Amino acid sequence: MNHATQSDTNAAWMENVTYDELAVGQNARLLRTVTLSDIQAFAAVSGDINPAHLNPAYADATMFQGVIAHGMLGAALISALFGTQFPGPGTIYLGQELKFTRPVRIGDTLTVLATVAEKDDEKKRVKMDCLVTNQQGEVVLKGEAKLMPPTQKVRVQRINAPHIQLFDPEARFNALYDQVRHLETVRCAVVHPVDAGSLSGAMDAARHGLIQPVLIGPEGRIRRVAEAAGIDLRGAEIVAVEHSHAAAEWAAGMAARREVDTLMKGSLHTDELLKAVLAQPALRTGRRLSHVFRFDVPLYAKPLIITDAAINIRPTLLEKADIIQNAIDFAQVLGTEQPKVAILSAVETVTPGIPSTLDAAALCKMADRGQIQNGLLDGPLAFDNAISMDAVRTKGITSAVAGQADILAVPDLESGNMVAKQLEYLAGASGSGLVLGARVPIALTSRADGPTVRVASAILAVLAAHHERRKQAQDAWKLG
Repeated sequence: MNHATQSDTNAAWMENVTYDELAVGQNARLLRTVTLSDIQAFAAVSGDINPAHLNPAYADATMFQGVIAHGMLGAALISALFGTQFPGPGTIYLGQELKFTRPVRIGDTLTVLATVAEKDDEKKRVKMDCLVTNQQGEVVLKGEAKLMPPTQKVRVQRINAPHIQLFDPEARFNALYDQVRHLETVRCAVVHPVDAGSLSGAMDAARHGLIQPVLIGPEGRIRRVAEAAGIDLRGAEIVAVEHSHAAAEWAAGMAARREVDTLMKGSLHTDELLKAVLAQPALRTGRRLSHVFRFDVPLYAKPLIITDAAINIRPTLLEKADIIQNAIDFAQVLGTEQPKVAILSAVETVTPGIPSTLDAAALCKMADRGQIQNGLLDGPLAFDNAISMDAVRTKGITSAVAGQADILAVPDLESGNMVAKQLEYLAGASGSGLVLGARVPIALTSRADGPTVRVASAILAVLAAHHERRKQAQDAWKLG
């Protein structure tokens, strides 16, 4: 007798099978297709991070020749059958003997079968034969379990399992890193790296094969920091200057002469570095300098760019147009052909009392007229309408951008900075940043940034630098 089927799993109620209702030979089954998310979730909950389950490169070299699921994941499915279906609510799990006979791989559909083998009327206990097979009928797990089934009939409403949101920052970082693995390293002027964070960030980027670091600053201080923090400076060129002002000017001069491809901020104020850049006519493009954050957000399916949260305090309408164009151009460098730009405000309707809504409407019309190119703009949009399709449907918004933005254009620096910090510290997002609008990209990091963020910012700079190289080569070919 087959007591339960997969359709029972989706019912709104769970009804148990009491001891008296059980008979020897009676059985039930449960079906489950194993996904990568299942394996990652089990690793997160159990703490079992064996690379055979999580590291494809390692797993490919094992006898299994690929990632396999934890053996106890199959055992957990047996427990799920006992606790929810057969015998169901009220069951007490007393013991289990298991034998693992075949590996379980991603995509395998498992059938869990439990059969009553023995009943003990005196103690009101049963022995269950357990069998787990894959889609090819091969046994992957077998054994027997001892249970104390419920003695009273119970029918309870099914409870939805807690939702686990899986986010693998290392995988997201590797996906970004994959975009530059094939590119040549670029020369990078690291400006005044006299603290451990900025110096280690530069040398970490060098070890990743991203940059050839040119460390510009007081040589004695740089070497003392390196020695104290255990940072290996091999492969780095050092240009000795006395202080941060001189370092910024020297670095900007090197960039203007095309002796370096990118700049990286060290331990100095951002405006000090940008002032030196703007003082070099050869580095100007006629467009406003602006900053972009690139975030990998656990609850968002794709990278999210936020601009400008670091440089322009209260940008005018025309400055916002430059800021958005910088972000669109950079999103294309990252591989998004026509970025969706959500222009943020507090509401999604044009409201004279909220100036940012008027700017948003004007920016959209500027895009219609070709003053902003290669992006798809919509605004004003409140934050929820920019990134949540549920919010879009609830408010009845018709838009090709709402709910799926690639770029969030914020009204001013204050709001942008708050959004960026909230994503990082409350939503667990991992970010990196870059200054755009000059002839060379500028990796801009914070003292609070960790090594991965600093390397990720270097990756962005390398991508932008190679794009600029190609652009200059095309311009030279046209002139030639």
